[in-house]
Amino acid sequence: MKRAGGRPRELRATVTFLTMESRPVVTPPPPPLLKTALLKCENPPVHFYRYLYDAVGRPWYWIERRLWSDDRLQEHLANEKVALYALYLGGVPGGMAELDFRERNAGQLSYFGLTPEFIGRRIGPWFLHQIVELSWAEPISILRVNTCTLDYKKALVTYQRAGFIPVGRIERSVVVPRDYPD
Repeated sequence: MKRAGGRPRELRATVTFLTMESRPVVTPPPPPLLKTALLKCENPPVHFYRYLYDAVGRPWYWIERRLWSDDRLQEHLANEKVALYALYLGGVPGGMAELDFRERNAGQLSYFGLTPEFIGRRIGPWFLHQIVELSWAEPISILRVNTCTLDYKKALVTYQRAGFIPVGRIERSVVVPRDYPD
């Protein structure tokens, strides 16, 4: 549903930046009690990316990629240093992770999350562990992620339990477009 008329909303958020400087040595979280498949999306079409981005990010005000043109998004996805992973749970898309390795020796977990129907079922820590392992298979010496107070309430603690360390915080405004679905 689209909001009618009015001005865009402005939301305040505290952004926390986190890093991991070596592969964590932790006991992996237990796998979900559903059939799972974690697939790297090779040459994903823009519409599929937009579907995942919206299905996972709508409740958390993921705005940035919505504002990109199809051409810009296609160019981004075509970069061999950018990887999109789709998590399937019980045969349906249940999550996504976008990794960016364009910076030498560094990885960025740009987007990560589950669709609303799979949140709160202890799947997130397992999924994050899989993505962290995939990241450290690359030639990196640091892995970065950020989260904010608009994200799921357990996002920050989940990243910290996975081995990420907070290294900074900033306050920021997020302008929610008038046509953003509620």
